[in-house]
Amino acid sequence: MKRLFDLTLALIALALLLLPIALVALAVRLSSAGPALYWSDRVGRHQRIFRMPKFRSMRVGTPAVATHLLSNPDSHLTPIGSFLRRSSLDEMPQLWSILIGDMSLVGPRPALFNQQDLIALREQHGVNDLLPGLTGWAQVNGRDELAIAQKVAFDVEYLQRQSLAFDIRILWLTVIKVLRREGVTH
Repeated sequence: MKRLFDLTLALIALALLLLPIALVALAVRLSSAGPALYWSDRVGRHQRIFRMPKFRSMRVGTPAVATHLLSNPDSHLTPIGSFLRRSSLDEMPQLWSILIGDMSLVGPRPALFNQQDLIALREQHGVNDLLPGLTGWAQVNGRDELAIAQKVAFDVEYLQRQSLAFDIRILWLTVIKVLRREGVTH
């Protein structure tokens, strides 16, 4: 049921967002050197590494670490990178990951391949058994502002409470948070 829900909503979103996706891709290409998409190595279900697409908001050559670990994250942003991140437009290509089954609409956000502390804590609590999501319970409860232990606590709560109704609630809260641009630090 969840997979059918993901496929249906992702296809509808893709149809509705086709023009904005094309415009953002063009804007990324025109505003900085390099490809429009950045393919990030992420940890998926059962700790399987997959390649997750995002619109490139950082300059080519930026180290592949969590943004908060960069000494001066703003210096790595492209001219439109901050806008893409604050508006969450950089996330639109992840609809592809949902369509091919690497991600779900709702689940824990996929960790970077080198976020060993987050991966280990999620493994300890069984969170890595879930398909990662475009959005999740942690995202609507703080997003970038949460410490790793807090993120995992929200991920565990999602694991225990997961249902179609809870997913719909999280999607609705995500829309509100994105429109308000809450919880994004870079």
